[in-house]
Amino acid sequence: MVRPLRKLVSDGWYHVFGRGWERRRIFADDHDRRHFLELFEGLAKTYRFRIHAFVLMDNHWHGILQTPDANLSQGMQWFNTSYSAWFNARHGRVGSLWQGRYRDVLIEDSAWAYELSVYVHLNPLRLAGLGLDKRGRMMEGQGYREPTGEQSTERLQALRNYRWSSYRAYAGYCAPPSWLTTQALWARAHSVADEQRRAYRVCLKERLAYGVDPDRSERLRDVIAIGSSAFARRIRQSIDPETEMTNRRDLRKRVSEKHVRDAVVAVRAEPWRAFYQRRGDWGRLLYLWAMRHYTGCTLRDAGQHTGAMKPSTVDMAIKRWRRLVADEPGMRARQGELIQRLGESNWKLEG
Repeated sequence: MVRPLRKLVSDGWYHVFGRGWERRRIFADDHDRRHFLELFEGLAKTYRFRIHAFVLMDNHWHGILQTPDANLSQGMQWFNTSYSAWFNARHGRVGSLWQGRYRDVLIEDSAWAYELSVYVHLNPLRLAGLGLDKRGRMMEGQGYREPTGEQSTERLQALRNYRWSSYRAYAGYCAPPSWLTTQALWARAHSVADEQRRAYRVCLKERLAYGVDPDRSERLRDVIAIGSSAFARRIRQSIDPETEMTNRRDLRKRVSEKHVRDAVVAVRAEPWRAFYQRRGDWGRLLYLWAMRHYTGCTLRDAGQHTGAMKPSTVDMAIKRWRRLVADEPGMRARQGELIQRLGESNWKLEG
């Protein structure tokens, strides 16, 4: 079996995750979970990792980590070995706890990490009882079904009550632990410090209320680079050619602005120049929503493509689109068509 590619970067951002052997539980009880979090503190102090976000599930975990010293492998070797040895001793077991080595995905910057944090924090809600099993996510993501008000409320309550992720800290329901770095992602939620927790709550609430794209978390998990096309290209070019030939299928890129524009034009069935500066046009609203949702760009960057719109105006436009999707089945169908088109173009390697 080919080992996962490792690209060690100074100040690099990573999506790191691990799964139990044969999908078995890696946490038997809350004592195990608390000890696991204590090891995060060790990563922060001993290896100078910045822990930006995390979620612990029964048989796997996700984290968004940053490494000022380009020492991801060294720190994660200590982390995994320390926990598995402790777990085996406590539960009287022998053998490997982990299903292979940990996986890591390079992230371009905090803008992309912010989008990833949303899907990390929504991980505990992927349950049939909440309408978010695989089929439910597909139905909502493609516009065939929208959550009821009761479902949205139930999902939010479950999210607030889940103790084993960093969501409660980001949303302002509890104080962040000393080893959790929150400022970089909070700044992506809102530029005003007093509004950041509320803005993060609103972001997650809207994702739950307006439907969940079914495959985003799976796509973000199964890649080795998350970022712009240029970022993906640099990572690909930095990989040893022989290794790249073996692992080429693992390299993906996020949606580019051109892909978003082409997809919106196809859904709008009208040339870009005919509607991109037309105030209130649903094609422009859909484009701005997709730019934020799929490219990780800032509000300012999205506005530059549609006539130098102010960030606040872009934000209002995106909210207006979400209201249209909630209220009008036709708009929800158009969003579903766009998702399908971007899902096809998103993961093609450049020639």
